[in-house]
This record gives sequence, structure tokens and C-alpha cells, in this order.
Amino acid sequence: MSRSLGAAMRRREFIGLAGGAVAWPVVARAQKENLVRHIAVVLPMAESDPAALPRIKALEAALEKLGWSVGRNIRIDYRWGAADADRFRAYAAELVGQAPEVILATGMPALSALRDRTLTTPIVFVLVVDPVSTGFVQSLAKPGGNITGFTNFEPPMIGKWLSLLKEFSPRLNSVLLIYDPDTTPVAGFLSLLKSSAAALTLQTSAIPVHGSAEISDAVNSFAVESKGGLVTLPCPTALVNRDLIISLAAQHRMPAIYPYNYFAKSGGLVSYGVGVVQVYQEAATYVDRILKGEKPGELPIQAPTKLELVINLKTAKALDLTVPPSLLAGADEVIE
Repeated sequence: MSRSLGAAMRRREFIGLAGGAVAWPVVARAQKENLVRHIAVVLPMAESDPAALPRIKALEAALEKLGWSVGRNIRIDYRWGAADADRFRAYAAELVGQAPEVILATGMPALSALRDRTLTTPIVFVLVVDPVSTGFVQSLAKPGGNITGFTNFEPPMIGKWLSLLKEFSPRLNSVLLIYDPDTTPVAGFLSLLKSSAAALTLQTSAIPVHGSAEISDAVNSFAVESKGGLVTLPCPTALVNRDLIISLAAQHRMPAIYPYNYFAKSGGLVSYGVGVVQVYQEAATYVDRILKGEKPGELPIQAPTKLELVINLKTAKALDLTVPPSLLAGADEVIE
């Protein structure tokens, strides 16, 4: 082979290699853009619960606005805990084994089960009370580790719930607080309960419950001893037993306040708390940021930006309660 021909061939090989080197990042970017990313979501209720679908729709619609479309570039695996600790643990093991890029966990039982399984898989939580004192994160501003998310309530909210209940029923003289100590950190709420109640001249009873039988026993016993009101702390146990709680309150003609709007929409008297749909919309922004490379431990914990007041006027009338016009005027939703 002549020197000139060999040189020409080497030039062509170099150009081909150089062209491939230039084209490779383009191919890599295209492959990344076409990659289906994997998200897992653990919810606290059963799949058949009417409160489930609005959460899913809110999450997927918010992700869609951020450029993530189910079936095109994201896959979402849903798991339904139904307030069952064993289910949460089983789903945590299963999902962590699948190595999703982000897990969205609703409530403390789901978050606790996942935290016990992984210290590396990114987790975004929603509807968790006081994640610092429970040890899930180092601080609100800098969570550290693999967990971040959105809180729902702080203990001072107990005072607001009591004052609202007193406005609905000015003659109220006692209140029953029910809570599941296994699924909600209650120390802060309980420490403020008596002082908040004393300011409103209310006697209080706080009874831990773990399921439907204990809920029935607690409400029935309290109703026999006192014509008071009911406050339900946020937890999966209350969520899956909300129809029972609402029916017991109606049976005993007991004014009751609940932490989420779906209680009032299911027949409860009044709810005051974070908008659940809004929480899932906000959570989508953190899922998006993690998928794009940000670390969960560097995303600050977010507190609720808006609380919703929902009044069920039909239930108020059934209880012969006159709702103050100021409350009706300030309500985000009135159910008639």
C-alpha cells in the first residue's frame, strides 16, 4: 500500500471515530429522554376507598404538568396499606427490592416501614406529623439522608380544633380526643390539650384506639358519661374507620371535628386541615426535582401553606346546631 493511500485511509477512520464520538452524546441524551422512570407510591387506605382516586388524579395531573406522563416516561406502582402495619412492612420490602427512583409515602406507618428498609432510596413523604421529633429527618431546613416531604399538622392545631368545636356548640363542656398512638406522634398534642381546653372551660378525655372495636368502646363510653364533643387526630386508623366514627357521632348527637375534608364530605360535621389534594400536587414537585437529580436530604421539609374549613350544613341541622354566619362566610366549602 502506498504511503498516500494509507494516510487517506487513516484519515477516514479518524473522521468516522470522531463522528461517532460527536454522535454518542446525542444518542445518550435521546435514550435518557426515552427512559421510563420508576416511581412507587404507598397510600394508607384500601384501593376501593373513595378518598383514594382524588389523590391519584392530583398526583398524576401535577406530574403531567411537570413533563412526566404515565405510560410515556414514568411508571407508577401503587400499594394500598389499608391501615395494616403488616401490609406496610411487606410493601416496603417489596418496593425497596424493586429499586424505584423515588418512593412517595403517605403517613407515618408507611414512612416508618420504608425507613427501616432503606437509607438510600429517595423518599418523599406527605401527611406526617413532626418528622424531626420522630427521627425521620435531622431538621426541617436540612433533612439530610434520603427523606424529605410535607408535614400536615403541628400540635398547636389542637387549640384551633377545640375553639371551632366550641363555636359550633357554645354549650359544649367536654371533649373526647381519640388517637392511634402507633401511627401518630401524640405527645405534643396531648401536652397542649388540657391547656387549650382549660382556656375554653372544657373538660377533656384522651383515649388511644387501634381499630374499630376500641373506637366504638371509646365513643360509646364517653357519650354515656358526658354530652360532649369529639376530636379525631389524623392517622390511618381514623381514615379507614371514618364511616364508623361519623355514624357514632351522629348516633350520640355529638358535634365532632375532623382533620381532613373527606370526613366532612362523608357526613362529618366539620373538618379543618390541610387540603389533601393540594398536598399531592406539591409532592409532585419534589418527585420531579429528585428525578432531575436533586438529593432529598437537601430539599427542606414543607409545612402546609393553606388549611381548609369544610362545613356539612346537613349534619349541623340534624344536630340542631346553628352555624355562626362568620364560620359559613369563612368556609372553603359548605355541604348542604
